[in-house]
Amino acid sequence: MSAKIENETLYDLNDWDILSIFEREKVINKLIKDFTEMPVWQKAMDIAERCFHISDNLPKKEDYALTSQLRRSAQSISANIAEGFGRRTAKDKSRFYDISRGSAFETKSHLIYGNRVKYFSEQECLEIQKLIGEVVHDLNKITNRLNSGQP
Repeated sequence: MSAKIENETLYDLNDWDILSIFEREKVINKLIKDFTEMPVWQKAMDIAERCFHISDNLPKKEDYALTSQLRRSAQSISANIAEGFGRRTAKDKSRFYDISRGSAFETKSHLIYGNRVKYFSEQECLEIQKLIGEVVHDLNKITNRLNSGQP
């Protein structure tokens, strides 16, 4: 994969070692201009949407318990990715991506509980948990790169 920066230079994105930190930032900023373009954010939004729908039919007694907790934790995944994207330093970005990761695990726990008490089908939970696993994997890659100084 390569990127052209302001008609100046064509960079091979596999050769990060030859790019300065400034050049790396220019490449990343040209490739992704908004958090909505991040595949990890898009997957996180899919999780939130699916959690909203599966919690829609929960008993009324769960409105302020499982329904609310599941929806909030699921929404927190994408919201913290968006907030991390908007931060300026790698340390700040990494902190919000870590919070997002924690919210992903919280969401997984709510799904497991919902399945155990027979609110959700095993198939529904497994599908969402697969997406959660992908998001956690992607967030791990992003934070590892940020913490190592790579974009």
